[in-house]
Amino acid sequence: MHQMKKILVDAHTHTVASGHAYSSLQEMAKAAADMGLEVLGITEHGPSVPGTCPTLYFKNMFTVPRQMYGIRLLMGCEINILDTKGSLDLTDEQMGWLDLAIAGIHAAWYQGGTKEENTEGMIRVIKNPKIHIISHPGDGSCELDFEQLVLAAKGAHTLLEVNNHSLAPQRKKTVARDNNLEILRLCKKYEVPTILGLSVAERDRFP
Repeated sequence: MHQMKKILVDAHTHTVASGHAYSSLQEMAKAAADMGLEVLGITEHGPSVPGTCPTLYFKNMFTVPRQMYGIRLLMGCEINILDTKGSLDLTDEQMGWLDLAIAGIHAAWYQGGTKEENTEGMIRVIKNPKIHIISHPGDGSCELDFEQLVLAAKGAHTLLEVNNHSLAPQRKKTVARDNNLEILRLCKKYEVPTILGLSVAERDRFP
Protein backbone atom coordinates (compact mmCIF):
# COMPACT_ATOMS: atom_id res chain seq x y z
CA MET A 1 0.00 0.00 0.00
CA HIS A 2 1.36 3.41 -0.96
CA GLN A 3 2.08 5.61 2.04
CA MET A 4 1.91 9.40 1.76
CA LYS A 5 5.14 11.15 2.70
CA LYS A 6 5.09 13.60 5.58
CA ILE A 7 4.73 17.23 4.50
CA LEU A 8 7.60 19.32 5.85
CA VAL A 9 7.31 22.60 3.90
CA ASP A 10 4.50 25.06 3.24
CA ALA A 11 5.94 27.74 0.96
CA HIS A 12 2.85 29.82 0.14
CA THR A 13 0.96 31.36 3.06
CA HIS A 14 -0.48 34.74 4.01
CA THR A 15 -0.94 36.53 7.32
CA VAL A 16 -3.25 39.35 8.33
CA ALA A 17 -0.76 41.70 6.66
CA SER A 18 -2.04 40.60 3.24
CA GLY A 19 -5.42 42.11 3.98
CA HIS A 20 -7.52 38.98 3.41
CA ALA A 21 -6.13 36.48 5.96
CA TYR A 22 -6.74 36.39 9.69
CA SER A 23 -3.65 35.15 11.57
CA SER A 24 -0.47 36.87 12.66
CA LEU A 25 3.00 35.74 11.66
CA GLN A 26 3.55 34.30 15.14
CA GLU A 27 0.25 32.40 15.03
CA MET A 28 1.15 30.97 11.63
CA ALA A 29 4.56 29.82 12.83
CA LYS A 30 3.06 28.22 15.95
CA ALA A 31 0.43 26.41 13.86
CA ALA A 32 3.13 25.19 11.47
CA ALA A 33 5.14 23.83 14.41
CA ASP A 34 2.05 22.08 15.81
CA MET A 35 1.50 20.43 12.39
CA GLY A 36 5.05 19.12 12.31
CA LEU A 37 6.29 21.32 9.49
CA GLU A 38 9.95 22.30 9.32
CA VAL A 39 9.84 25.26 6.90
CA LEU A 40 7.17 27.94 6.51
CA GLY A 41 7.09 30.52 3.74
CA ILE A 42 5.31 33.77 4.59
CA THR A 43 4.53 35.26 1.19
CA GLU A 44 2.36 38.35 1.53
CA HIS A 45 0.72 39.78 -1.57
CA GLY A 46 2.64 42.28 -3.67
CA PRO A 47 1.71 45.98 -3.46
CA SER A 48 -0.72 46.00 -6.42
CA VAL A 49 -3.37 44.28 -4.29
CA PRO A 50 -5.44 46.88 -2.38
CA GLY A 51 -5.00 46.71 1.40
CA THR A 52 -1.84 44.60 1.34
CA CYS A 53 1.77 45.43 2.14
CA PRO A 54 3.66 48.47 0.82
CA THR A 55 7.18 47.95 -0.47
CA LEU A 56 8.54 49.19 2.87
CA TYR A 57 7.12 46.04 4.50
CA PHE A 58 9.31 43.85 2.31
CA LYS A 59 12.37 46.07 2.73
CA ASN A 60 12.08 45.76 6.52
CA MET A 61 11.71 41.96 6.63
CA PHE A 62 15.37 41.58 7.65
CA THR A 63 14.16 42.39 11.17
CA VAL A 64 12.08 39.18 11.38
CA PRO A 65 13.86 36.22 13.05
CA ARG A 66 14.21 33.29 10.68
CA GLN A 67 13.62 30.71 13.41
CA MET A 68 10.39 30.71 15.40
CA TYR A 69 8.86 27.87 17.47
CA GLY A 70 11.48 25.59 15.93
CA ILE A 71 10.28 26.46 12.41
CA ARG A 72 12.54 27.88 9.73
CA LEU A 73 10.85 30.97 8.30
CA LEU A 74 11.26 32.12 4.70
CA MET A 75 10.05 35.70 4.37
CA GLY A 76 8.86 36.45 0.88
CA CYS A 77 6.18 37.81 -1.41
CA GLU A 78 3.55 36.57 -3.82
CA ILE A 79 4.39 39.04 -6.56
CA ASN A 80 1.74 40.00 -9.08
CA ILE A 81 2.27 39.36 -12.79
CA LEU A 82 0.65 42.45 -14.26
CA ASP A 83 0.49 41.94 -18.03
CA THR A 84 1.45 39.84 -21.03
CA LYS A 85 4.96 41.34 -20.99
CA GLY A 86 5.62 39.65 -17.66
CA SER A 87 5.78 42.93 -15.72
CA LEU A 88 5.92 42.46 -11.95
CA ASP A 89 4.91 44.72 -9.06
CA LEU A 90 8.30 44.41 -7.35
CA THR A 91 11.54 45.48 -9.01
CA ASP A 92 14.64 43.29 -9.23
CA GLU A 93 16.18 45.31 -6.38
CA GLN A 94 13.10 44.80 -4.22
CA MET A 95 13.06 41.07 -4.96
CA GLY A 96 16.59 41.01 -3.57
CA TRP A 97 15.09 41.67 -0.12
CA LEU A 98 13.19 38.37 -0.19
CA ASP A 99 14.08 34.85 0.94
CA LEU A 100 11.37 33.47 -1.35
CA ALA A 101 9.82 34.97 -4.50
CA ILE A 102 6.52 33.60 -5.79
CA ALA A 103 4.86 35.18 -8.82
CA GLY A 104 1.31 34.68 -10.00
CA ILE A 105 -1.59 36.05 -11.98
CA HIS A 106 -4.58 37.43 -10.09
CA ALA A 107 -7.31 38.26 -12.59
CA ALA A 108 -8.37 41.53 -10.93
CA TRP A 109 -4.89 43.03 -11.37
CA TYR A 110 -3.86 41.44 -14.66
CA GLN A 111 -4.08 42.97 -18.13
CA GLY A 112 -4.38 39.83 -20.21
CA GLY A 113 -4.35 38.97 -23.87
CA THR A 114 -4.57 35.91 -26.04
CA LYS A 115 -3.53 32.48 -24.86
CA GLU A 116 -0.24 32.88 -26.73
CA GLU A 117 0.41 36.34 -25.27
CA ASN A 118 -0.40 35.24 -21.73
CA THR A 119 1.89 32.23 -22.09
CA GLU A 120 4.74 34.31 -23.47
CA GLY A 121 4.52 36.74 -20.57
CA MET A 122 4.46 33.98 -17.96
CA ILE A 123 7.44 32.26 -19.57
CA ARG A 124 9.38 35.50 -19.17
CA VAL A 125 8.59 35.38 -15.46
CA ILE A 126 9.49 31.69 -15.21
CA LYS A 127 12.89 32.48 -16.71
CA ASN A 128 13.53 35.34 -14.27
CA PRO A 129 16.30 33.97 -11.99
CA LYS A 130 14.84 35.79 -8.98
CA ILE A 131 11.52 33.89 -9.19
CA HIS A 132 11.34 30.54 -7.40
CA ILE A 133 7.67 29.52 -7.77
CA ILE A 134 4.74 30.33 -10.08
CA SER A 135 1.57 30.39 -7.98
CA HIS A 136 -1.63 28.65 -9.12
CA PRO A 137 -1.08 28.82 -12.92
CA GLY A 138 -3.99 26.41 -13.35
CA ASP A 139 -6.67 28.40 -11.54
CA GLY A 140 -8.17 29.80 -14.74
CA SER A 141 -7.29 33.46 -14.24
CA CYS A 142 -6.29 33.47 -17.91
CA GLU A 143 -5.77 31.03 -20.75
CA LEU A 144 -2.29 29.45 -20.84
CA ASP A 145 -0.42 26.80 -22.80
CA PHE A 146 0.56 24.47 -19.97
CA GLU A 147 2.93 22.33 -22.01
CA GLN A 148 5.02 25.40 -22.86
CA LEU A 149 4.98 26.47 -19.22
CA VAL A 150 6.09 23.05 -17.97
CA LEU A 151 8.95 22.92 -20.49
CA ALA A 152 10.03 26.45 -19.54
CA ALA A 153 9.88 25.55 -15.84
CA LYS A 154 12.06 22.52 -16.48
CA GLY A 155 14.70 24.62 -18.20
CA ALA A 156 14.63 27.41 -15.60
CA HIS A 157 14.31 25.17 -12.50
CA THR A 158 11.24 27.16 -11.46
CA LEU A 159 8.44 25.34 -9.62
CA LEU A 160 4.83 25.40 -10.78
CA GLU A 161 2.32 25.31 -7.93
CA VAL A 162 -0.81 23.21 -7.78
CA ASN A 163 -2.93 25.17 -5.33
CA ASN A 164 -5.61 23.28 -3.44
CA HIS A 165 -7.49 26.48 -2.56
CA SER A 166 -8.24 27.00 -6.27
CA LEU A 167 -10.53 23.96 -6.00
CA ALA A 168 -12.68 25.37 -3.19
CA PRO A 169 -16.31 25.51 -4.43
CA GLN A 170 -16.79 29.07 -3.21
CA ARG A 171 -13.97 30.22 -5.50
CA LYS A 172 -16.06 29.15 -8.52
CA LYS A 173 -12.95 28.37 -10.57
CA THR A 174 -14.63 25.77 -12.74
CA VAL A 175 -11.60 24.97 -14.90
CA ALA A 176 -9.11 24.64 -12.03
CA ARG A 177 -9.46 20.88 -11.52
CA ASP A 178 -8.91 19.97 -15.16
CA ASN A 179 -6.11 22.52 -15.54
CA ASN A 180 -4.26 21.25 -12.48
CA LEU A 181 -4.60 17.65 -13.64
CA GLU A 182 -3.14 18.64 -17.00
CA ILE A 183 -0.22 20.39 -15.31
CA LEU A 184 0.46 17.31 -13.17
CA ARG A 185 0.31 14.97 -16.17
CA LEU A 186 2.71 17.18 -18.11
CA CYS A 187 5.08 17.46 -15.14
CA LYS A 188 5.10 13.67 -14.89
CA LYS A 189 5.65 13.30 -18.65
CA TYR A 190 8.61 15.69 -18.71
CA GLU A 191 9.92 14.77 -15.23
CA VAL A 192 9.45 18.25 -13.82
CA PRO A 193 9.02 18.69 -10.05
CA THR A 194 6.02 20.65 -8.83
CA ILE A 195 4.94 22.11 -5.51
CA LEU A 196 1.60 21.81 -3.72
CA GLY A 197 -0.23 24.59 -1.94
CA LEU A 198 -2.53 22.96 0.64
CA SER A 199 -5.09 24.44 2.99
CA VAL A 200 -4.75 23.84 6.73
CA ALA A 201 -7.61 21.33 6.57
CA GLU A 202 -5.86 19.36 3.84
CA ARG A 203 -2.52 19.43 5.66
CA ASP A 204 -4.21 17.97 8.73
CA ARG A 205 -5.29 14.94 6.72
CA PHE A 206 -1.75 13.88 5.91
CA PRO A 207 0.27 11.74 8.32
